[in-house]
Amino acid sequence: MLDSAGALEDLAEVQNSVDTIAVGFARVLRGSGLSIPVSSVMLFVEALRLTGIDKRSSVYWSGRVTLLQDPEEILIYNRAFAVFWEGQRSKGMEVEMPPITVTLATDDPSQDSIENDAEEDSPGPKLSVRFSKIETLKAKDFSDCSSIELRELHQLIGNLKFSSSKRASLRKRDTKRNPKKLNVSKSIRKAFETDGEPIYLKYSRKDTRPRRLVLLLDVSGSMEPYARALIRLAHAAVVGRADVEAFTLGTRLTRITRELTSRDPDAALRSAADSVRDWSGGTRLGATLAEFNNEWGIRGYARGALLIMLSDGWDRGSPDVLRTQMERLQRVTHRLIWVNPLKHTPGYAPLAQGMAAALPYTDEFIEGHSFDSLERLTEIISS
Repeated sequence: MLDSAGALEDLAEVQNSVDTIAVGFARVLRGSGLSIPVSSVMLFVEALRLTGIDKRSSVYWSGRVTLLQDPEEILIYNRAFAVFWEGQRSKGMEVEMPPITVTLATDDPSQDSIENDAEEDSPGPKLSVRFSKIETLKAKDFSDCSSIELRELHQLIGNLKFSSSKRASLRKRDTKRNPKKLNVSKSIRKAFETDGEPIYLKYSRKDTRPRRLVLLLDVSGSMEPYARALIRLAHAAVVGRADVEAFTLGTRLTRITRELTSRDPDAALRSAADSVRDWSGGTRLGATLAEFNNEWGIRGYARGALLIMLSDGWDRGSPDVLRTQMERLQRVTHRLIWVNPLKHTPGYAPLAQGMAAALPYTDEFIEGHSFDSLERLTEIISS
């Protein structure tokens, strides 16, 4: 049984159980006084096979559309749905619940299922519910992971794909047919080969090139639980696509692009860590951003680039300095995205001085505490 409205999403895969679940729910509806023909149950089974049982809305509407014959039955249906699918107690309603045994199967080959003797002896249909250890790990906060789990996540991060978003180039590329973009100079030069007759016309279109990606990673003490995972992300970006620049921010600015070019992830991370002298130190976001703008960003690296700021927003410097530097960055970048590992925390609000000063100048503010959040970041980068 499911114990909450969103618990359907926790059942990642249910093997060979759609028929059993559909019949069991039909029995509950019949026990509530509704007339459910066999043909309707078969339609319900088919609908569940098409939509799956991992989302509450899909299951609810599949049953409501296929099992009900009269709008007056909706109220009874809603109560029965809450009892069967969500495990809620419905006042004034007695239903006969079919005995269903649930066994748990993992992806570990050494353990086919988790079941006890009582479940083996229990009557009624048995459901085998699978869960994935990797799927659970992907959603886990980096700060809550053990060293073994972090190693597994680092391997997953290394497999992330960074597709290059494109930007228009000043150069032109030849094309076979584009009447609106006639290349006059090439057409005239070609006409010299035919005694000045423009028989062969040449066309062109604007070329594109990869948009530069700039990663600014906060390696201060408050970011210690997340810094190595984010450095691993930067390494995957540097070796996975063209035109990527990576910097660390703390009490000073450090360019680590060259250190991350090694194909060996462990060697790249060691080299980057050795070059960063302010690892797990203080935070001067405003001052380090000013250095980046003056030495690298405004001069060209940030112009038209997709800039990703990975930081929790804690800053010991003046918020006015950070506000000024963020405003400078926003004027020259294509998009400025701030990734904050603390954003997923219940009740979080960007009240830290640094975060509050920078937020008005960001185009997007997203989470960055888990593999799932970093995977979403790669989708944004590639879009």
